[in-house]
Amino acid sequence: MTTAPGPAPLKFTGSKHLIHRLVLATLTGRAVRISQIRASSHTAPGLAPHEVSFLRLLDSITNGSVIEFSYTGTTVLYKPGLITGSAAGYGSAGGVVRHELPADCTRGASFFITPLCMLAPFSKAQVNVLFTGPGVITSATPTGDVSVDTVRTAILPLYKSFGIENNLELRILRRSNAGPGGKGGGGEVQLVFGHQVRLPKTIHILSAGRIKRVRGVAYAIGVAGANNARMIEAARGVLNEFAPDTYIYSDVSSAPLIPAPEKNNANAKKKIGLGFGLSLVAESNTGALYSADIASAPSGGEVPEDLGKRCAFQLLESVAQGGCASHVAAPTMLTLMAMGSEDVGRLAIGKEVLGSEQVVQLARDLRDFGMSGWGLKDAEEEGDAVVSIVGRGVGNVGRKIA
Repeated sequence: MTTAPGPAPLKFTGSKHLIHRLVLATLTGRAVRISQIRASSHTAPGLAPHEVSFLRLLDSITNGSVIEFSYTGTTVLYKPGLITGSAAGYGSAGGVVRHELPADCTRGASFFITPLCMLAPFSKAQVNVLFTGPGVITSATPTGDVSVDTVRTAILPLYKSFGIENNLELRILRRSNAGPGGKGGGGEVQLVFGHQVRLPKTIHILSAGRIKRVRGVAYAIGVAGANNARMIEAARGVLNEFAPDTYIYSDVSSAPLIPAPEKNNANAKKKIGLGFGLSLVAESNTGALYSADIASAPSGGEVPEDLGKRCAFQLLESVAQGGCASHVAAPTMLTLMAMGSEDVGRLAIGKEVLGSEQVVQLARDLRDFGMSGWGLKDAEEEGDAVVSIVGRGVGNVGRKIA
């Protein structure tokens, strides 16, 4: 007896929004075919090293996934399997998946951690992934990724609203900035996500409230710790006028070493990932979080005072955009709302964030994957809109119903 063929793969084109489409495919169990990935590039057509690395990560935390590339790498077919987490198997030892990032990786560790956090609540077992290798960058990057500190302080706490709050931890074992040319850093980060749910809770978050405190982390890696003090003083000079309860921690660490074999010394190592940066998070009295992130350029030439002021102004701009979800957190919250129980969830969001390319494309992609459309109306706060989403109850097929 032959089994009936499954639904045809959903078809997308281009490399933009590739990662979030792979996440949605894994959550919904729908196969996708993504074509014309940098097909017009003469120097680097097809999937970039960080995208190949993310597909390897998906393969290591799922069971039964099928990934097929075209000869040039410009087309990929992905048939998702069951999200198993860090169970013993491919790439894992002692319940920890070791995921190595290549030296030519230009994206920060948050590029991998943020989508992994979206998959982790729907896993069969806990997710415990150690990101290691010469390509791990823990700071903000020139390619637009936020730092690991921002993921820990501004994205992970949002899961509490969905009833996901136990055993969540993001450990920065070794810090690093982007290396020469923005490639690699030699850092080390571990994500432990041990709270799996059948369905995320339905949320009704409509009041952004007023900012009550600002917290932050200034980090200096392989450079003088005085850079931190100068950044903190410049940032506080801007923020104290608006939020007197401002506290910024200082973290000074040595630069990571990566193997660099030489002709006369096969065991030679070199320092990489030197620099400094600042991560700020503002919290309102209703629990809304706004973040800002900045790091020194790999080429250098920037003074700490300028970075501190720029990061403070970025934070004020993020707060001014309004809503209960910043542009960093909005994709995560909207995706979890769509995956929740079959009820109407509501979230107030700034119109500037709602109209961004990333959020608009997310709404289109969710429709393509069979989710409901969004309802929009003006919020009580001027400049905000209320997004209403009916959950589809996709949930966690691997978790036993208690």
